[in-house]
Amino acid sequence: MAYMSRAFVNEDSFIEELPDRPISRHPNLVTERGLALIEQALETARREYGEAQIAGDREGLARAGRDLRYWNARRATAQLRRPQPGADAVQFGHAVTILRDDGRQQTFRIVGEDEADPATGSISYVAPIAQALLGKRVGDTLRAGKDGAEITTIG
Repeated sequence: MAYMSRAFVNEDSFIEELPDRPISRHPNLVTERGLALIEQALETARREYGEAQIAGDREGLARAGRDLRYWNARRATAQLRRPQPGADAVQFGHAVTILRDDGRQQTFRIVGEDEADPATGSISYVAPIAQALLGKRVGDTLRAGKDGAEITTIG
């Protein structure tokens, strides 16, 4: 079998379609904000796909196409969930404040996987700490990493 050096081949012919972004096996639960973020990301992907088509940018088209497939799938499977009013147990969408054994106080908002941003205090409902919080009430204790913690507020 003869091999040709890439120096003699059009580089564009080697742009492969990017692999699809992995989609979680968990239900795609979303808050109202999470749904809005998905719709915004979908609109951005559509715009970037169109721009890449016009520009003849095959790499940009591959990237935007991958994002478009991902966000279309996430929008199609999104299940909007709102916490039940007056509920005293932690639910999806709630902000929960805990007091750790070492005195640190932290607040987490339990959201969907695409909305989660731990740096800003929002965590995915499938994260271990969120799983430990769901269904608990003010005053309940839980394991938070290596330490214990007590739930102080739910909202």
